[in-house]
Amino acid sequence: MQGLSASGDTGLLVDLMERTHVSFLLRVQLPDRPGSLGSLALALGAVKADILSLDVVERGPGYAVDDLVVELAPGALPDSLLTAAEALDGVRVDSIRPYAGMLDTHRELELIDQVATARDDRLQTLVDGAPRVLRVGWSTVIDMGPQGAYRVVGSSGAPETHAAELPWMPLEKPVALDEEAAWVPKIWQDMGTKLAAAPLGTTGKVLVLGRPGGPDFRPSEVARLGYLAGIIATVLG
Repeated sequence: MQGLSASGDTGLLVDLMERTHVSFLLRVQLPDRPGSLGSLALALGAVKADILSLDVVERGPGYAVDDLVVELAPGALPDSLLTAAEALDGVRVDSIRPYAGMLDTHRELELIDQVATARDDRLQTLVDGAPRVLRVGWSTVIDMGPQGAYRVVGSSGAPETHAAELPWMPLEKPVALDEEAAWVPKIWQDMGTKLAAAPLGTTGKVLVLGRPGGPDFRPSEVARLGYLAGIIATVLG
């Protein structure tokens, strides 16, 4: 299970949780059969957690992977979500992360509209909105120049350390990248950053996503990234 970290001011976080409701993004794999989600909802309710929204990430033979935004009551700890969920037969928690907002699969359309109507740098609008829509930590747009690959724009959470070489460029299709490859900066590897990328049409530019601490990019998420990048490329002309 990924996503929880001991870094930061733990005392401040605990104090905040004792006084306010806190939301978490919970990614779970559970049996794809009637009643599974209901059992999970009851188990989470028993530890004073409410499911605010749900997004199906992936379905396979006999299983489903769902993202749930879960709100904890004041004083409840996120570890209780893990304990309650994995006490159920066949349920596995992939990650738990603090989360602000609700899941909304229509946000891709909102982002496309924002990029299309932006008066200034539309690529900057893209990378600023992509982390929220695709539930990642940061995003950048990369291009090739005479001196090799370089970063065109980056979101506010994009790391200051850049990759010196990108041997996988030019990119022809959306992919989940190997986060342990030699080209990946060490600090990205130390943070367990999962990576995915998709070409912006035939422009040569690539949209790169980073998810520090995981979880891994599912094939359905990579496909979703590819569709979004393709539509954005058409909008950009």
